[in-house]
Amino acid sequence: MLSIHKRLIYENPLSSEKDLRNFRLEGEASITFPNGRMRMENMLDPAEGQASNFVYWCPEDFPSDITVEWDFWPVREPGLCMLFFAASGRHGEDLFDPRLPKRTGEYQQYHSGAIHALHVSYFRRRYPEERAFHTCNLRKSFGAHLVCRGADPIPGVEDAQSPYRLELTKLGRDVVFVINGLTVFQWRDDGQSYGPLLGEGKIGFRQMAPLIGEYGNFRVYASNKA
Repeated sequence: MLSIHKRLIYENPLSSEKDLRNFRLEGEASITFPNGRMRMENMLDPAEGQASNFVYWCPEDFPSDITVEWDFWPVREPGLCMLFFAASGRHGEDLFDPRLPKRTGEYQQYHSGAIHALHVSYFRRRYPEERAFHTCNLRKSFGAHLVCRGADPIPGVEDAQSPYRLELTKLGRDVVFVINGLTVFQWRDDGQSYGPLLGEGKIGFRQMAPLIGEYGNFRVYASNKA
């Protein structure tokens, strides 16, 4: 486990519409606050496949070495959650640069399109094999490379005792994912096998239909080794 110093650089309770000013939605989704926290739900029929999924981006640019924390409440299965981070254009463009192709929530646009990103998928309950064996996966794009995985400790909705506190650290070559204080995985990027090291960029929440999830207490820290 990494030993780090953290300095808070961004904090958002995700508790009301005003907290999401300038957030950017790609795809179609309902964003509401029935319990004083951000609830996300697909607007399109899951039968439409990837077209029914979406990504919701925080507008801020974050440095390369960060720790991201957020609370998660699973409300309805099946489905899947992701967090994109270190996201930017493949040639150094800002993620929202109008010269980049439009993104509408379909997964291929994010893993094999015009952007670089890392993303962790958790609460993976969309397909039968995911529901039979729960894992959290880390992928690096361009290319959707599965670089690391670990066991997912979050139970199904009916047994969940929410919220679950999720913590993701990207520090130098290392990425560490923790749920409720339990280290799920740690991975070191060699900067060659799956492309160059990724640096600063944006953070986005993704859901696969028909999952309903709620989120709160989103914080980002600048991190450095202790």
